[in-house]
Amino acid sequence: MRTKIIPILFAFLLFSCGTSTSITGSWKSDDFTPNQQYGKVFIAALTPATNVQNSLENNLASAARERGIEAAVSHQVFTKKFTKDNQPTKEEMLKTVKDQNAGAIFTVTLKDQQSETRYVPGTTTYYTPMNYGYYGRFNSYYNTVYPMTYDPGYYTEDKVYYLESNLYDAETEELIWSAQSKTVNPNDVESFARGYTKAMIKELINDGVLKE
Repeated sequence: MRTKIIPILFAFLLFSCGTSTSITGSWKSDDFTPNQQYGKVFIAALTPATNVQNSLENNLASAARERGIEAAVSHQVFTKKFTKDNQPTKEEMLKTVKDQNAGAIFTVTLKDQQSETRYVPGTTTYYTPMNYGYYGRFNSYYNTVYPMTYDPGYYTEDKVYYLESNLYDAETEELIWSAQSKTVNPNDVESFARGYTKAMIKELINDGVLKE
């Protein structure tokens, strides 16, 4: 599995509720060795949503620097905004990466977004008769306990985003590592970026691409 294609652009909205990011799959090149480390990485979140781009790239860059890897981010290098009709060519991207002396390129793109309906079951509360004096008569029991015994379930809609993250060798342009992730109901841009970055770093370490 090899590719020289830089992933397409993406844009997405963030919704309220609890944020959760999980890895749904990953792949590593057989040619990659544990001793193959990069001193600097170029990070590009390819999206026209500037706040999302900045937050993702900054969080990823910070995580890389914490592990002794220099990082350059696209929003500080490219002056034009990433849009469908106004995006850097592959040649422009690679020239920028080489000008930054980066040995690797890390990209993140949105592959799909969906709305999923989920049923949240209700709850039932049970009582011990000896603890309550109103159990002696049906009327007092029914009027007191029945309204509190059952909380009905309900349906809720989740916003789910599927992202692809790729790591390329800047010199050969070959794909080194790829991961697909699923994010459910991101709270806001910053919490999403932190959760996504944490999941990526953990998977890179698990796959032997990044040192712990």
